Amino acid sequence: MPSSLSPGGFVSAKTYRLVVTVESRYLPEQSEPDASRYAFAYTVKITNGGNVAAQLISRHWVITDGNDKVIEVKGLGVVGHQPLLRPGETFEYTSGSQLATPAGTMKGSYFCVAEDGTRFESDIPEFGLSMPRTLH
Repeated sequence: MPSSLSPGGFVSAKTYRLVVTVESRYLPEQSEPDASRYAFAYTVKITNGGNVAAQLISRHWVITDGNDKVIEVKGLGVVGHQPLLRPGETFEYTSGSQLATPAGTMKGSYFCVAEDGTRFESDIPEFGLSMPRTLH
């Protein structure tokens, strides 16, 4: 890891890290269980946990349904943005996904470029997509 001289004359290591948390929810109004279509929204909170400003350039999602069918989604930015996050800053967005089963998972990574040109990836921890169980 590169080092730099901090204001006190001490050498400090640069750190490159995004902290990612996700909350998901089922969208019954956009789902059609009889047609095997289950809609979910997820809200992602991304915080720069490093000490160097970084820009989120692209995303890579791995979506797995209840039948172990895997779909990969890659693209630039998130919801039309490529946010630049200074240390401690947070960017939050909501997006969605559809599955052919009432439950599945998502995980992935963000590709980022730090202010000093360093490129790095940050993992998006796996989270569940699940239709709430109902009693009849």
